[in-house]
Amino acid sequence: MLNEAIDRLQKELKGLEKEYRVDLPKEIHRALQMGDLRENSEYHSALDRQQFVKARIGQLQKQLKDLSLVDLSTLPRDRVALGSTVSLVDAQSGKSSTYELVIPDMADFAKGMVSVTSPIGKALVGHRVGDDVTIRTPGGTKEYEIVKLATVHEKQSP
Repeated sequence: MLNEAIDRLQKELKGLEKEYRVDLPKEIHRALQMGDLRENSEYHSALDRQQFVKARIGQLQKQLKDLSLVDLSTLPRDRVALGSTVSLVDAQSGKSSTYELVIPDMADFAKGMVSVTSPIGKALVGHRVGDDVTIRTPGGTKEYEIVKLATVHEKQSP
């Protein structure tokens, strides 16, 4: 999971660096050739995009640095943490749901992948099978029981 995230971020970074160093300078140069810069929307649009791309490159570099510092061996083997897949049962309705805790950039709620920094992720981290967990989200507060847990260590085992 961590390697997949790193690969995805590196791929995005490589594309943005090409855009920043090659494509945008050409676009800005082409817009400069059009004359009056005060009313040149192509020029201003290219400058805005350049600022956005530069900021995103900085974010990606920081995320890659942070991910390189993650030591999976320090993650707990019996508690919910980054990379864990957790099965829950709603205490009121009995409805079950399963979530995988991922880094924020990989979160996709529709696929059951929630960020460890989301309200759901924060509520689950550190708990064990059998624990009752209160999850507060913008949609309200619900009580769940953790019925199954697969940590990142179990997923990596052959």
